[in-house]
Amino acid sequence: MSAQPTSDFAFNRPAHVGKTTLSVRDLPLVSAYYRDLIGLQVLEQSASGAVLGAGGKPLLTLQTASDVRPAPRQASGLFHTAFLMPDRAALGRWLVHAAHSGVRLDGAADHLVSEAIYLSDPEGNGIEIYADRPQKDWTYAADGKVAMDTLPFDLQALYNETPKAAWGGMEDQVAIGHLHLKVGALPEADRFFEDVLGLKLMCTYPGASFYATGDYHHHVAANIWASRGAGKREAGFSGLSRYSLHFNDRAAFDRVNATLDRLEIATRRSAEGTVFTDPWGMQVTITG
Repeated sequence: MSAQPTSDFAFNRPAHVGKTTLSVRDLPLVSAYYRDLIGLQVLEQSASGAVLGAGGKPLLTLQTASDVRPAPRQASGLFHTAFLMPDRAALGRWLVHAAHSGVRLDGAADHLVSEAIYLSDPEGNGIEIYADRPQKDWTYAADGKVAMDTLPFDLQALYNETPKAAWGGMEDQVAIGHLHLKVGALPEADRFFEDVLGLKLMCTYPGASFYATGDYHHHVAANIWASRGAGKREAGFSGLSRYSLHFNDRAAFDRVNATLDRLEIATRRSAEGTVFTDPWGMQVTITG
């Protein structure tokens, strides 16, 4: 493993994704999937929930209840949770584990700034496992936007070059590098992520926008590919119910709180930070 993980750049920016919560129907099944196949550690477990993470830090909470029902494909919510590996070698080790464990993959792509593998959990929640290329190799335009693309990624070559040693689970450095959401309209997403949360628009695809702090390629993305016109999620839908953003920059954290107050967005204080609801009905916690 390299002395300085390429993932460091994502997490030392002014803000980054903290953790997420999924509402699930079959807690034992989904928890086992994230433990055994994705490789997260179970940090807490109860009849109604589980907390999983890496290196002892919580990343993903699973919760269940008797009224959880499948969310329609066109509903707003989660497109995928993206787990960022510390480097390409770690991505290769996960791929070898996935291949030997019979993990079904949905696809893979070279995004210029990163290499990504896509899959879904047993209830259809999207997952991305990816590694960043060194930030010095990214290409930025004059306006600060970053060049991204969706090109073929040769998984066989990565598998072939990776040692076939026993796999012991996710590396301690693994965390959520970005969160990709399904939304009803991109202008609404722009207003929320740029004007309320203070992120910068870093790249656009047809039907999708990518936002970040500190010149990362994206900490959050939003698309309308299957959810155009979707409003707030209904109570009881399965999928993403909560997510958090952690601010390393206290001034940026204070600016977001001031913006929430100025726009009269209802908030409450918790032990972690400031809690409010995004335009699609998911709970957001900002910490700093």
